[in-house]
Amino acid sequence: MPCPSLPVLAPFHAAMRLALCGTLACAAAAQAAPPSGRQNIAHTVVLGDTLERLALHYLGDARRWHLLQASNRVADPRRLQPGSVLRIPTRLLPTSSATVAFVHGSVARKTPSGGGLVQPGQELEEGTVLESGQDSFVAVRLADGSIVRVQAHSEVQLQQLRRRGRAGSLQSVLEMHRGSVETSVPNQDTTPRHLEIRTPSASTSVRGTRFDVRLTPEGATTTAVLEGSVAVQARDTDKGSAAALLKPGQGVAVSARGEVGRPRALLPEPDLSGVPEALHDAALLNLPLPALGAATMWQVEIAQDPRFTQVLRQGSFSAPLATWPVLDDGLYQLRVRGVDADGIPGYAAQRPLRIKTRPIPPLAQSPAPGATLAQDQVELRCTEVPGVRWYHLQVSRDEGFRDVQASAERQNECHLPLAGLAPGRYYWRTASVQQLAGGSIDHGPFSPAQPFAVETRPTAVSPLEEQAAGGGLALHWSALPGQTFRLLLTRDAEGTQSVADEILERPVWLAQGLPPGTYYVHIQVKSASGLQSEFSPPRKITLNHAVLDGSGLPVRTLSGTAIQSP
Repeated sequence: MPCPSLPVLAPFHAAMRLALCGTLACAAAAQAAPPSGRQNIAHTVVLGDTLERLALHYLGDARRWHLLQASNRVADPRRLQPGSVLRIPTRLLPTSSATVAFVHGSVARKTPSGGGLVQPGQELEEGTVLESGQDSFVAVRLADGSIVRVQAHSEVQLQQLRRRGRAGSLQSVLEMHRGSVETSVPNQDTTPRHLEIRTPSASTSVRGTRFDVRLTPEGATTTAVLEGSVAVQARDTDKGSAAALLKPGQGVAVSARGEVGRPRALLPEPDLSGVPEALHDAALLNLPLPALGAATMWQVEIAQDPRFTQVLRQGSFSAPLATWPVLDDGLYQLRVRGVDADGIPGYAAQRPLRIKTRPIPPLAQSPAPGATLAQDQVELRCTEVPGVRWYHLQVSRDEGFRDVQASAERQNECHLPLAGLAPGRYYWRTASVQQLAGGSIDHGPFSPAQPFAVETRPTAVSPLEEQAAGGGLALHWSALPGQTFRLLLTRDAEGTQSVADEILERPVWLAQGLPPGTYYVHIQVKSASGLQSEFSPPRKITLNHAVLDGSGLPVRTLSGTAIQSP
């Protein structure tokens, strides 16, 4: 089957051209074709052609034949020479439009007549420029059903949205100034189509495939093909740059100078077996990643749908951790691709990712992490969470909680005394339980496990050393390396009556010198990269100035009464 003819394309500063057809035979034909102009479509005259018939076919109106006559300087419009080539200016084709299928974040729309923010379902006219900001994405549906996903930090212009005749084939040209796009083109039907994506160093002509195009800050262009076949040819043949044929599963990089690299196999999909299936941190979205292996970085995306039309988070990470602002609770899709040394993304591994952060778990008050408790005085205590109905506390021999030794599922207070716990090492964790309308239960995620140890009380009690903290109350929570914290202490749950505002280098806070009473703790997390979370929902604490021992528990008299500090 012959490769469909491509439009005549005017000279352009692009260094090369990618022509994609359905088979390698078509790709080879496209490779051999000379570069052509972009402002015209070439039509080879056959017997029976007239300007009126061509005007109806291309322009949708036979009465516009005189425009073709003027463009081609035809002396006799009724006598066209078979075999001659007429140029059909693309500017004369009927205009088409595109539709916003999905938008997330702040995506600006600029047109000759004005601009504004992009809205779902909005119709986009030819010439529209789309600019996506940080964590902002837009999916555009072209008139032929093709979906173009514009990633964050990208600028793309819908330079040409045209149709041959009233119901003919579509001709779409996108100009990419920065960033990246992913494209899914429907399987070729009886109506031919032409979709072209241009960058300053490359042009990709598409007919029925899945691929993406990326423009680096240095001006290089990378293309990765998942379906279909692509012919890559240097535009300036005097440079002697070799042509390349891309099969499915191959990619190529084109330098800013137009040098076409060698085709290479895409990196295999990464192993996500070690990546957690659910995330529970209410402050930041921290996703552990596998080892890089042959990849130089990971490209990670989170979307609402399996087709990744509705992308919510996206980024490239060379460290084994992806960090973003948190998302609402729900079930999402995770996609991870390795990027090779030339910046070409490989095959993607995809799977569901659940985010469950609410209701937030309490913070641990006592014992302190790693503390050793006397066997007859084991007591777990944590902060209250306003609006929560119950608390679920668990104690286990192992950090994975496969050997649970104690479990209290519906505690009215975040407090659990444990009598008779055998000496040894343990872990404990807590969760909040909410009662929803209608009586259903919403069990929140457990807090990270905290270690502690239990020992038999010695027969002789050594004198206690005076604690530098006096009768303060200590709070502890888990943290990732490099994180710092801002702790806001208020008298009210809304956070309007501030008592203290502290910057903490470690995940521990000791309340000292405060009058007895009820307070609320709000904590903000700052990652090593400088990304800040919102303040956490409040946790309630009560100060009574009891003297605490080294494990964070109150020192008591023989009768069990807590000793108050002077």
